[in-house]
Amino acid sequence: MNKFFLILCLFIYAVSETYSQHEQGPKPTTAELSVLFVGNSLTYTNNLPKLVKKYAKQEGVNLTYKMVAFPNYSLEDHWNDGEIQKLIASTSFDFIILQQGPSSQHDGRKMLIEDDKKYSNLAQLHNAKLCYFMVWPSMSNYHTFDDVIKNHTDAAAINNAILLPVGEVWKTHFDNTKNFQYYGPDGFHPSLEGSKIVAEVIVHRLLNSLKK
Repeated sequence: MNKFFLILCLFIYAVSETYSQHEQGPKPTTAELSVLFVGNSLTYTNNLPKLVKKYAKQEGVNLTYKMVAFPNYSLEDHWNDGEIQKLIASTSFDFIILQQGPSSQHDGRKMLIEDDKKYSNLAQLHNAKLCYFMVWPSMSNYHTFDDVIKNHTDAAAINNAILLPVGEVWKTHFDNTKNFQYYGPDGFHPSLEGSKIVAEVIVHRLLNSLKK
């Protein structure tokens, strides 16, 4: 084989490899995140954690989760049960997402701000980031929406937590469109479409928090 032909073959091979790599693009880097969901039926309706996992995967993130959610439970109920403390102590979570009812009234606000300080301390102790999942009032209590937003926003700021402003996103949509399809048939729990919006907001905020 003459020298010129050998050089030509090597050149063609190098060009084809470069072109092939360009066409394929860089391989996506997959991040690993572990999330604990603590809440009630607003969390387990439509299996919200599974939807969050799905949207996270679309963003190149492999998200694993645990969910502890029971009907009509407050965060105080969860704390009094004692299981959450054991789970956080025995498992490494990146994020702990707290979900309570609308909490528009004084007692609900106090619970979000004062009682949940215990969750904040526990999260810090185990190197997890605390998140407040801002929910929404029932349609029959729509007039309390601004208080729901304010109380969750204040609680997150006071307890140095990440705010997941789902309720605010819902209200903006409702006020702009007069379309209430995010509510399910009972006028309180989310429809599947509503839960998908919840999942998108959660994933967006969690990933943004990692960039800071």
